[in-house]
Amino acid sequence: MRMNALARRLRQTECDGVEMSLAGARIVCDPSGVLYAPDERLLIVSDLHLEKGAAFARRGMMLPPYDTAATLTLLEAALTRYAPQRVISLGDSFHDRTGAALMPEASRESLRRLMAGRDWIWISGNHDPEPPAFVGGETREEIAVGPWTFRHEPSAAYRAGEVAGHLHPVARVANGARSTRGACFASDGSRMIMPSFGVTTGGLNVLDRAFHGLFDLATAKAYVIGLARIYPIGFRSLSPG
Repeated sequence: MRMNALARRLRQTECDGVEMSLAGARIVCDPSGVLYAPDERLLIVSDLHLEKGAAFARRGMMLPPYDTAATLTLLEAALTRYAPQRVISLGDSFHDRTGAALMPEASRESLRRLMAGRDWIWISGNHDPEPPAFVGGETREEIAVGPWTFRHEPSAAYRAGEVAGHLHPVARVANGARSTRGACFASDGSRMIMPSFGVTTGGLNVLDRAFHGLFDLATAKAYVIGLARIYPIGFRSLSPG
């Protein structure tokens, strides 16, 4: 990630979030890409994909080796903003099974510092199904807190209160010949799919077939992360691509 792009994302951590009701309880969609549940003092982040650059390098494909440090810098800003008691990381926290074990000591120490004094729960993902080595915290397949159930992949059967990641939702908004595309929270007020947080992750349009059947389209919205705020836009007003 270029430094100007990192600076833009850091500025987003200073913007106001959008408070909404999710499964009957209040939650904040933050422009940094995290969720915060104020009544639970709980912060949720999804798809960090730490050590992605290193994983690609081991396969002979070179990416800039700064993704882990940049992602942790952004995460630290979000943690400073909300000072949560608990953190849930919704899977694919590391890009592959060996990411935590091979993480450089400096990055590992940065992560330990962010985790210190908090209950930290790692949800197993498809990229990192085993507990992360040498990091600490608790690993779960899913966990229920209040009216919500947190897991990595969204269930095929509709589950009210489910909060998942995995799909890296983005939304495209078109106005004539002009269009813009951005990461988003996707929700119909009952369940939610979170955006990916890692700095080198891609995204999938919420109108893609992978999202079909996951939401009530009459109420589904993409909470699109902009440079200065979040924009709630109904799925029916979005464009494919």
